[in-house]
Amino acid sequence: MDLGLKGKNTIITGGSGGIGRGLVLSFAEEGANVVIATRDGKKGKEVADAAKDFPGDVIVVPTDVTNEDAVEEMTAKAESTFGPLDVLVNNAGGVFYPKPFLEKSREDAEWEVNLNIWGVYNCTRAAGRSMVKRKSGSIINITSNSALSPEAANQVAMYGGTKGFVQSFSKGLAYEWGPDNVRINCVSPGWIVPHREDDVGEGSFWRKYGYDFFGTPEAMAQAAESGEANFNVSAQPIRRIGRPEDIADLTLFFASNRSAHLTGQLVSVSGGAYMP
Repeated sequence: MDLGLKGKNTIITGGSGGIGRGLVLSFAEEGANVVIATRDGKKGKEVADAAKDFPGDVIVVPTDVTNEDAVEEMTAKAESTFGPLDVLVNNAGGVFYPKPFLEKSREDAEWEVNLNIWGVYNCTRAAGRSMVKRKSGSIINITSNSALSPEAANQVAMYGGTKGFVQSFSKGLAYEWGPDNVRINCVSPGWIVPHREDDVGEGSFWRKYGYDFFGTPEAMAQAAESGEANFNVSAQPIRRIGRPEDIADLTLFFASNRSAHLTGQLVSVSGGAYMP
């Protein structure tokens, strides 16, 4: 199916690894022009290099999404390079470190609020301004099952709360901007694992604690395929590990005109771990 994304100008935040890598490669493969907005410029370049044989053009603009001025500069760079923006994927986000709520410091909690809430706010304002003016655009916010399922928020209640904000924010703004033909939808990942350890940068939760807690991607995939008890996968109706391209496939749909009559929607991509 031709999704009609060739030449569509797209910003993907947090595009340097994990889910972000899958998003960038998938959009570039569809022929979209992609700006990777990431704090990890080195890893971002690796992703851009991996996409060089795809029809879409990919550039890296080192960006701290929590800094409003940096986001405005990144958006201006995207428009001066490719032209008016068609798609924004707010993918940058994360957990500082999983801890019981009463042991979590205010500093750690504010780190999560700044990244998961203010980062989305900054990028949505910067990109949405021209979309509303032109009466055309699609914004896809990558949220989390931690905002949908209490067990998924265990030890990360603050993170789940920030993603819950993003979901409510998305619905309110989808209603407000609907008459301007700017659509906003959410993709909620469940247990999504990179293909290789090197597919993520130093700032990824996988690097900070994920591989120590859960093992390597290869070991997790092997355990799931052999039917062994496996973190999260064992509780899913579809008992395989989710991959970045699973998130990318739905995000491509929401970015395209194939979803032209959909806005304010949320879909959990989690092997059935969450069913509303």
